[in-house]
Amino acid sequence: MRLATWRNGGAALLGAVALSLCQVPPVGAMEILGQAGALGEWELTGHLTESAPGAPRQFSGPLKMKHVGICTQDGPDERAGEIKLQITGADSQVTAELVLDGAACTYSARKTRNYEGTLSCEGRAPVPLLVWLK
Repeated sequence: MRLATWRNGGAALLGAVALSLCQVPPVGAMEILGQAGALGEWELTGHLTESAPGAPRQFSGPLKMKHVGICTQDGPDERAGEIKLQITGADSQVTAELVLDGAACTYSARKTRNYEGTLSCEGRAPVPLLVWLK
């Protein structure tokens, strides 16, 4: 009886593993990761979905920026917002419009190993921003 129980449980486990491996993320979805600031003191994360299939490719979604620098005293400062991102030139150029806690920002970058560019927000000095798209 133990062998039959193991076989049934093993088959169920194997089926669950196979099903999880076969799940594919939706077409046109990606994760955005980044580091902003001269020392990379801001962490950027978000999940984007394709908003207008075609060329140039356009994505949008929610975004979070979290201050991870050593200057933080009362816990990390977090900002939430939205991003609209456009990829052009065989994935070599990215431009984006961001709204973070009501402040409008723009981003433009070229791809090297990642996307290296500058984040410019109204009323603030531009800061370097490295972005990875997965």
